[in-house]
Formats: sequence, structure tokens, C-alpha cells
Amino acid sequence: MSYKTFELTITILPNDIDENGHVNNITYLKWVQDIAIAHWTKVATPDMKAQLLWVVSRHEIDYLKSAYLHSHLIAKTWVVEPSGAKSDRYVEIIDLENNTIITKIKTTWYLLDATSKRPKRIEADITKVFQ
Repeated sequence: MSYKTFELTITILPNDIDENGHVNNITYLKWVQDIAIAHWTKVATPDMKAQLLWVVSRHEIDYLKSAYLHSHLIAKTWVVEPSGAKSDRYVEIIDLENNTIITKIKTTWYLLDATSKRPKRIEADITKVFQ
């Protein structure tokens, strides 16, 4: 099954830079959350947004290269086939100046019912919005 890629331009702010002069590791997690939220907001119907919510249970991050204050970055994300209430999302952060992947991230998310806060099976209508 094929899933569409969603992209988000990243703006690096001075507060994103750590004492080593490059983007702080925790900032990448914020970017992962930002792109996941933006992606869901773009593809989900109003009913889906009102009735469902996503929570993260795991992050796996491979830092391949550093990013700096004036780096030009884009994040690309896609989701893969779900299993029950669980779905994996992939994010690549790319340095546009040399078209290299600087970070690869895999996150595991659970779909919850917005009212009960209990896990909810990811049905075909949800999967379809990511295709």
C-alpha cells in the first residue's frame, strides 16, 4: 500500500541551538510533533478531528548530520499500515542546501477516542486519508 508524503518547511530559531552551536536534540522531537499535527490537520475530516486524537508511545531517532541556525531544512513524513490502534510514522529531515538527510525518525502513535481516551482501532477511513 502506498502512502503520500507530507512536507513541512522548518525554520530554525536561536532557541533551537544548543551550547555546541547546532540544533538541540530535543528540538527534533518538537519538529516531529509539529509535522505530525500539521499532517493530521491537513488530511483529517472535521469529524475525525473532533472524535479522535493521537498520542505517541515511542520515538527512534538517528542523527546523521548536524543542523545549524542558518540551515535550510524540510521535514517529510508518511505513515504506514496500521496494526490495531497503533501506527508508525516516519520523518526525514533534509538539508536543502546539499539535499542530504540529516535525521531519520520513526515514531509509534496510538489512535484514541477523544471522549473516552481509550485506544481505538484504526479503520479503513482513517488509513485512507493518508493514502
